[in-house]
Amino acid sequence: MTTRTLLLTALAILAFAGNSILCRIALRDTAIDPASFTSLRLLAGALTLWLLLRFSTNHSTGGDWLSALALFVYAASFSFAYINLDAGAGALLLFGAVQLSMLAWGLLRGERFSAGQIAGLLLALSGLLILLLPGSSAPALDGALLMLLSGAAWGIYSLRGRSASNPLAATAGNFIKAVPFAVVLCLLLVGQQQLDVPGVVYALLSGALTSGIGYAIWYAALPGLAAIQAASVQLSVPLLTAIAGAVLLGEAVTSTLLLSGTAILGGIAMVLTIRHSG
Repeated sequence: MTTRTLLLTALAILAFAGNSILCRIALRDTAIDPASFTSLRLLAGALTLWLLLRFSTNHSTGGDWLSALALFVYAASFSFAYINLDAGAGALLLFGAVQLSMLAWGLLRGERFSAGQIAGLLLALSGLLILLLPGSSAPALDGALLMLLSGAAWGIYSLRGRSASNPLAATAGNFIKAVPFAVVLCLLLVGQQQLDVPGVVYALLSGALTSGIGYAIWYAALPGLAAIQAASVQLSVPLLTAIAGAVLLGEAVTSTLLLSGTAILGGIAMVLTIRHSG
């Protein structure tokens, strides 16, 4: 891995973790509502990616409506989930669900898992169960289920985007196409919107910086990464998010979160590593 790829990868992972931190701060500490946060995030992301395309060799956008719908479901569920979830727990549920949904798709398509991969998958699922078991440190069930839905939607979005010849153009097009879905959401919740300057700023930063520019950096890093590296490096995002949540937001890093996180991320890493070596 070259120094350039390493730097781009590090910046992209920081951006992914930043999405959780910005969303959690906005929905915990400002007046903005989840629907408005989602709409502003998608709008800022669409504009940023469109502008990035203007400076590229290929000015045309791509994407499709089904992928845009998956992107919208991810973003909306993500926002509503973070009303009640700590940043670290939310990121763990999100990235666990992303990877598990993609692995489940492989199984449904007839991909055969070895005994070691099945063990890793069961370990990851047990980690999710540990995190969701009722108790004083368990995340709110409604928020947890929404974040699992968000992760599944992002997994679907990722699977659909694998064949894109120009990922940046496809992502820009999908963000642009996702904006009308966000507008419909706001119309359905008309009268419930709340905005303040800090909340709007956090939403715009999430869309433009940690989403739009973050995804562009990630796609720039991908050519220098092996498939196993690209999949595995994302498993660091929940850890970074939990650390940032503890330092910046004063959130507790509980023993349950550590145990479930180790099981979820360790199990997924087992599946990915064994698949690669096989």
